[in-house]
Amino acid sequence: MNKGWIYEEQVSKTEAGLTLIEYYTQKYSHSGPSEWLERIQSGQILIDGCSQDPQTLLQPGQKLTYHRPPWEEPEVPLSFEVFYEDDEVLVVAKPSLLPVLPGGGFLEHTLLSLLQQQYPQRTPIPVHRLGRGTSGLVLLARSPHARANLTEQMRSHQVGKIYRALVGSGNIPDHFVITHPIGKIPHPVLGYVFGATADGMKAYSECHVLKRNPTTTLVEVKILTGRPHQIRIHLAVAGYPLIGDPLYQIGGVPRIPEPIAGEKLPVPGDGGYHLHAYGLSFFHPVTGKLIELICPPPTPLI
Repeated sequence: MNKGWIYEEQVSKTEAGLTLIEYYTQKYSHSGPSEWLERIQSGQILIDGCSQDPQTLLQPGQKLTYHRPPWEEPEVPLSFEVFYEDDEVLVVAKPSLLPVLPGGGFLEHTLLSLLQQQYPQRTPIPVHRLGRGTSGLVLLARSPHARANLTEQMRSHQVGKIYRALVGSGNIPDHFVITHPIGKIPHPVLGYVFGATADGMKAYSECHVLKRNPTTTLVEVKILTGRPHQIRIHLAVAGYPLIGDPLYQIGGVPRIPEPIAGEKLPVPGDGGYHLHAYGLSFFHPVTGKLIELICPPPTPLI
């Protein structure tokens, strides 16, 4: 069991006028109305620090707090390997299924929590994220200057990121580029998930076939943008979804079946696919020296 968590938020002008129960049931559909009602009535949800009736009308600027009691988090690999470290920068390799940041039922079983335990004085901050099911290199900053510098390198496409992905066999060209936009698509539980859309954010993925097997193809992917789940979406757009991906199907649109009572809908954090952050390059935020790192992939991605 973890120690629980307090979720804090402020009522916006557009949300004012909703009742307390309407606010949570409409905004957070991962729980049903009866669950939110029980939380409000038991005093887990407060308005400006005080318990209120579920039908209380919200006012703009009010502070809402949800005191979530301790819960048992799913088991995940609780380890990481250091690939580069100095006073300004840390690069680690995380295993598949370990989330980088809290969310989706994970609080302490995350890379950030492990970093807080190992570096309690100056906890390194992730400059980018990897999906929970993705393994490999994560870049972190150990000072405000390094964080600002590396973030700017991300924006200006100076950080090189190379991945290895396993897709099915077929008539896949040796080299191809995908530039399909990526945007938000409604989801009945999460509110939205990212997928291929006509009016989304620009995205660029350059792909090269490394190895062809009877039933699988190993693809190297270099990305210049870092859109959420970009490689999973882009390869699916091209017609080559990742083997074992429970969410993204051909076309790059998330699979959202009709909800069935007792059945869990697929979400982006589900694992099962084969994707590895293989190569990382960046300029050191203090010395300006080019740092290039390679992380050997798991067996299926060699």
